[in-house]
Amino acid sequence: MGDIWNIKNNYKATMNNEIRGDVMLFGGGSPGSDVNSIQKIAPSTLGNASDFGDLIQAQDKSSCAGSTIRCMWGGSEDPALTNVIQYVHFATSGNASDFGNLSATRGRLSAASNGERCFFSGGKAPGLVNIIEQVSFASIGNAVDWGDLTVSRMGCTSTRSRTRAIVAAGSSPGESNVIDYFSMASAGDAVDFGDLISTREKPAACGSTVRGIIGGGQDAPAASNVIEFVTFETTGNTSDFGDLSVARENLSADGSSTRGIFGAGATSPGRTDVIDYITMASAGDATDFGNLAATIQIHNGASSNCHSGLEVSDQRPSVNYMPGSGRALFSKGADDVSAITMININTLGNATVFGDAVAGNGHNSSSTGGSTTRGFMLGSGATGDADKNTYTYIELATQGNAATFGDMTTGRYSGSGVSSSTRCCAYGGYDDGLQDVIDFVTIASIGNASDFGDLTAARYEMGATINSPTRGIAHGGSTLPARVNIIDYITIASTGDATDFGDLSAAKTNTTGLSSSTRGVVGGGSTPSKLNVMEYVTISSTGDVSDFGDMSISAATRASVCTLTRGVFAGGATPSASDVIDYITIASTGDAADFGDLITGRKAWTGGISDSHGGI
Repeated sequence: MGDIWNIKNNYKATMNNEIRGDVMLFGGGSPGSDVNSIQKIAPSTLGNASDFGDLIQAQDKSSCAGSTIRCMWGGSEDPALTNVIQYVHFATSGNASDFGNLSATRGRLSAASNGERCFFSGGKAPGLVNIIEQVSFASIGNAVDWGDLTVSRMGCTSTRSRTRAIVAAGSSPGESNVIDYFSMASAGDAVDFGDLISTREKPAACGSTVRGIIGGGQDAPAASNVIEFVTFETTGNTSDFGDLSVARENLSADGSSTRGIFGAGATSPGRTDVIDYITMASAGDATDFGNLAATIQIHNGASSNCHSGLEVSDQRPSVNYMPGSGRALFSKGADDVSAITMININTLGNATVFGDAVAGNGHNSSSTGGSTTRGFMLGSGATGDADKNTYTYIELATQGNAATFGDMTTGRYSGSGVSSSTRCCAYGGYDDGLQDVIDFVTIASIGNASDFGDLTAARYEMGATINSPTRGIAHGGSTLPARVNIIDYITIASTGDATDFGDLSAAKTNTTGLSSSTRGVVGGGSTPSKLNVMEYVTISSTGDVSDFGDMSISAATRASVCTLTRGVFAGGATPSASDVIDYITIASTGDAADFGDLITGRKAWTGGISDSHGGI
């Protein structure tokens, strides 16, 4: 988000917007005492900052932004950390770790985040640059090119809406009033948005879903207390919002969807530890919030564990999205292994044990992911099994064993399922004949399923677990004896029959799927040859699949989980039982990479369930 820097006082500060708003971080600063310290506040609760941890070392004139999981600092004019990107996890207080590098050594840049990617813009390297580059929060590595600003500049600031990032003010070399914007969904150059009321450099910015708000800065030769705003979706010049309590430059800014916060800064001369806040929706002067710690009042960055000023309901994350701990669970399978195993989807590594499935449940069953509190497994075994009609679940907050939730409308195995934040839906399957039935349960209320509607064709051994907050998608399967390339979809909140979506590239069974807020990825399957191909659809637009890339193995009946940005495929039939875990970056087509290993090889899994869900 905003680049906040100060030649005279040799420091800079930035902040970025949040989804939930429960943590906001300030970190780093100029050479001096404790300048690598990271402090935190709770944006919803007035008060002073407290200790969070330390940066690897202080990054002078860097910038920072955050996702729901990570806060990231990039760039510096410190010779030891000129192009370094480092990060912390919001959920756990502690010290920063290395993430990767910017493509160019530069400081006095700005940063913004849409939750999936962090965008770094402008800066000094040592000449002024117009570079926009990005990293994916889900994939540790170096930044890559995104496009260019309309003008090279340093000391600019950034904020963003759901879809747009704006970059405002700066020095090029004199103070600027230019505002650019660029799309965060597709790479490309920035275009003109409008102008600030006055020229300035070294301001800070925050934003809601509607407004971008720019405050403070240097309007040569004095520090400014002016706050201005733009409406994101309507290009044009800024309007007056109000005043900060203290005129300052090189300050920090961030906030929630309702509250914007401005912290620290240089008062020309002098420095301040004051934190102000505004109400995003209502123009007016800033009000006192609290103070940074006096010994580390000059910080070069701030961020929260949320982004874009958007509420959770605005984010449209993926079917198995995990903003908190990153816990992802896989349960049982054809080899009748009782253990439910767990990974942290944010950290590459091997699986560990979570608990046990219900006896008899899991073989050739289906999974939907669940909600933020519960994960579901649907159906079991084969014709005649006592548990073939059972919904089972786990409480995600408490590590332990699964329990019975209720019964399906019709007993079956080898079905599939999807879910929203409130409903879990089961598709198709087989029990002495093919099933076209779709039923559902209300996640919060333990009990039996109700009728939802019918598939376009009765079938089993299909794949699912692709859904947006509103739409669930089923793909492939067998109509006995023929495999099909059918893709169906339902509107999860409204009962009714499934509708044709498009076609897979080939008729296949036992695929698996995962999704972000906009894209669903289908992986593997059988034609009957085992497949390594991945293909994708745009969830909001019906149509046929496009090529995504390849998995590391050719396998059917794999399990899957995903965050907003990262998808994971685990286990599967190769035809032997595999222990391989792959991952992909959902927004970027390409081949899967190694994640780690399961405890033991398994196939025909019930799928992945997580501690938070994409229907939210």
